[in-house]
Amino acid sequence: MSFSGEERTASLTLPQAAPRLRAARIAIRRRLFSIAPEETSFARRRFRGESSAVRERLEEVGRCFVRGYHAALEEDRPLPLAARLEAELELELRGFAYEGAGMALALLDALIPGRRDRLARFLAGPGDAHAYIIHVGSGWILARLPLSPERHLARLEDPSMRWLALDGYGFHEGFFRWPRSVERQNVPHKLRGYARRGFDQGLGRSLWFVDGADVGLIPRTIGAFPEARQPDLWSGMGLACGYAGGRGRSDLEALRRAAGPYTSQLAQGVAFAAKARERAGNLAAHTELACQVMCGTNAVAAAAVTDEASLHLPADRPGEPAFEVWRRRIQDRFSTGSPR
Repeated sequence: MSFSGEERTASLTLPQAAPRLRAARIAIRRRLFSIAPEETSFARRRFRGESSAVRERLEEVGRCFVRGYHAALEEDRPLPLAARLEAELELELRGFAYEGAGMALALLDALIPGRRDRLARFLAGPGDAHAYIIHVGSGWILARLPLSPERHLARLEDPSMRWLALDGYGFHEGFFRWPRSVERQNVPHKLRGYARRGFDQGLGRSLWFVDGADVGLIPRTIGAFPEARQPDLWSGMGLACGYAGGRGRSDLEALRRAAGPYTSQLAQGVAFAAKARERAGNLAAHTELACQVMCGTNAVAAAAVTDEASLHLPADRPGEPAFEVWRRRIQDRFSTGSPR
């Protein structure tokens, strides 16, 4: 088959133009959607807490989130994106980058005309191992865009994990707007019903950062909230201390004592952290320690509790989705101590 001169020119020009088009697309996305790394610093957010070592640890978590977010802005194809995250971040911190990627993919799905399946394709492919944390990351866009929470959840296929998007929403509001969400205890008006409880789990998770993982300050912060909100705040606290880490055994033991009647919620959050890390293959020493202290067992066993509790979940009911039944089953297993 022969080509005319114009056809030969076109066959050369289009492939040569592709890198330029890709570079232009990346530049536009960064200009419109980028997050400055300093936005996650303790100084910029005016977080509390005295320990410089803890501060550095938690700031590194924020930096990893931003790296994953920007990676997904630049590369939204599932396999190349996952390969980049695996290559650029060490195993123990990789989940935070997947969380950032979840936010970026959800944002692109919502705002870029054309395809709306970037997040779904990632979750169905290499993101499956990080499904917990990616669902959380997707919920950050609820704080950045005028989206209906119900509509966003409807786009997420897993009927239990979709509620983790509300955790992401709550974490964002605690992390970036803590004077309003923590000190004034405001809840976004667009949240109704059970969504407010998912939000509070994420808000509780953010307190690990807002209070600088200070186990003396955290119980006072949670105790200032209405009693009805405290169980979910403690659940989020467990997820944060188990997943992000930063404190040793004596501090975790003090935190468990301070949780008082909410130790089962705290343990449930830690078990969620253990399962998220076990599924992703990045179990960490601080997660193992948190499980020993809060759950009375090791991380693998705590993760197994979440698996067992997820079996034969009922269909969602008004005011009580399957996600809440799942959480309550886990809490019941830990309410009397070790699940062994």
